[in-house]
Amino acid sequence: METLDTLLNKISYPKLTSPLPSKEQMDIAYKAAFRAPDHGRLRPWRFIEVTDNGRDKLGKAFKNAAIKNGEEDQEKLTKFENLPLRAPMIIILITEINENSKIPAIEQIQSTAVAAQNISLALFDMGYGAYWRTGAFLSSKNSHLNKELSINEGSEVIGYLYVGSPDIKGKEIPSLNKDDYVKYWD
Repeated sequence: METLDTLLNKISYPKLTSPLPSKEQMDIAYKAAFRAPDHGRLRPWRFIEVTDNGRDKLGKAFKNAAIKNGEEDQEKLTKFENLPLRAPMIIILITEINENSKIPAIEQIQSTAVAAQNISLALFDMGYGAYWRTGAFLSSKNSHLNKELSINEGSEVIGYLYVGSPDIKGKEIPSLNKDDYVKYWD
């Protein structure tokens, strides 16, 4: 029942602070990630764990990618540079797409998304908060991002998992009516 309790109570925390998970706790979270469905056993998930000064480096990568894509507004560039400072840890979620496989790229991306959810659930179960961000800094939206992050050109950044300790009480998640989302075929 512990798994169901985590699934039914997990929320995202918009403000995160230290402490962040230990190396041992992150090892457990990554083991949970590696249990994601993986058609063809391609293991397409890759993660870059960013902490400490790495957050400044990530902010500079965001800013540089935005500049290379034509952004000139200094206020926006500063905002992009400060994005990684919103949490003590960011996990960059990457799908290393195997183009030579019969497994479609979308399935490989979905596998990475499930792996990220498993990390999020594992961390929530250990008392940490996490939230998933997307926005302008996905490979599909920013042609210079992969180079800035030193990842393979054929890889896709699909999001960023911000991680830390909840700094505020999470918002109550409204109950949803299952019938609004589920149809039945008999």
